[in-house]
Amino acid sequence: VIVAYLNKKDQWHQWTLEQMRNLPTPFLTCEAVITEACFLMQTKPDGKADVLKMLVEGALQIDFSLSDEISEIKKLIKKYDSVPMDFADACLVRMSELIENSVVFTVDGDFPIYRKKGKKEISLIYPA
Repeated sequence: VIVAYLNKKDQWHQWTLEQMRNLPTPFLTCEAVITEACFLMQTKPDGKADVLKMLVEGALQIDFSLSDEISEIKKLIKKYDSVPMDFADACLVRMSELIENSVVFTVDGDFPIYRKKGKKEISLIYPA
């Protein structure tokens, strides 16, 4: 949703704005998502800077330690190899397992497929 929020031409931009008005900040995320968002925003003027500005201003907060979770990330990527699951998605799924009562705010069409350990559904804010 970072890209959808920042890119006015994104198909989910308006939906993302509407959702964000009703949600508390900061949004918890991980370095992999920031990296992916910066990559996707690189062709926009100030795109990468706008992503980082969200961190600086406190709209986003990094709340994940890859070094602590790498073995679980590897398991998730292997489990969803046929989807395939990308690295950022694996980190977010792992965060949803670690953070009680978490809700993943995404426009990524693969998230309804993913499950937490024990085949538990991930709570999502996702466009229907």
